[in-house]
Amino acid sequence: MHFAASAYVGDSMRDPAAYYRNNLQTTLALLAAMRETEVTALLFSSSCSVYGNPVRLPVDEAHPTGPLSPYGQTKLDCENALRWYGHAYGIRWRALRYFNAAGADPEGLLGEAHEPETRLVPRAVLAAMGAAPPLEVFGRDYPTPDGTAIRDYVHVTDLAEAHVLAMRSLLAGASCGVLNLGTGRGFSVLEVIQQVEGASGRNVPFEWKPRRHGDPCEVVADARQAHESLGWQPRFSSLESIVESAWRWHRSRAA
Repeated sequence: MHFAASAYVGDSMRDPAAYYRNNLQTTLALLAAMRETEVTALLFSSSCSVYGNPVRLPVDEAHPTGPLSPYGQTKLDCENALRWYGHAYGIRWRALRYFNAAGADPEGLLGEAHEPETRLVPRAVLAAMGAAPPLEVFGRDYPTPDGTAIRDYVHVTDLAEAHVLAMRSLLAGASCGVLNLGTGRGFSVLEVIQQVEGASGRNVPFEWKPRRHGDPCEVVADARQAHESLGWQPRFSSLESIVESAWRWHRSRAA
């Protein structure tokens, strides 16, 4: 299972060379090592960013790809490399296109702690705790009900279960290809903020900022293929569960 990558859209816009080097070149090196050591199956951590601005919603795996950032482009380039390596060298593969991974372990053992922290749910939680500056909300003029961008949030525990199911099915002879991992339900940035305020009982201070280059307006998954081929069904991915698990983990970490 290949998870390693640089994964910040904004950073990739500022320094695409670093993303091609760390995401694409290192994946090609991994594939070369697999061929040398006769490892024949790979599960790849991909991203919904390969789709770019959706032309229809929800987004299924047949949706046209059109990344808006070097980050998304390098994920798509890796997928294409896997496809051609599969044809030429017999490597069996699946690429799991995550929508917005979020949340913390329901048992409280693991959570999100990036440096710097840029992801919405932990940033909103930290802002509510007073442990971080006010949250930056990028864009208030999107064509959405409240003007902020909409995303499909999927709990990290549900993603982990999907990886186990996908690898088992791949080793058992399932077909190669891509699978979306999402819930089919989108929430705006302001809806996430409101959920954090409800879970914490605190205000989330935030500041309006201009839209960021490379950010699509709305992305929501059609994940029926994962349900049908893997039997995968998200169990922890309601926005309430995602936010409450993140809040509990950050509070316990600060105690």
